[in-house]
Amino acid sequence: MLKWTIIFVVLALIAAVFGYGGFASGAVSIAKILFFIFLALSVISIIAGRSNKI
Repeated sequence: MLKWTIIFVVLALIAAVFGYGGFASGAVSIAKILFFIFLALSVISIIAGRSNKI
């Protein structure tokens, strides 16, 4: 999921450089959503992994 976030950020940067503001803002919002989903899943997996070892 982090890989897709990085891809959308790069697409947004390229679109911003070439002046495609609408596409760039869309790609940034998708990247933000994917990043927060990745973050939540990472925290859940860390907590679940620690609870199994105890």
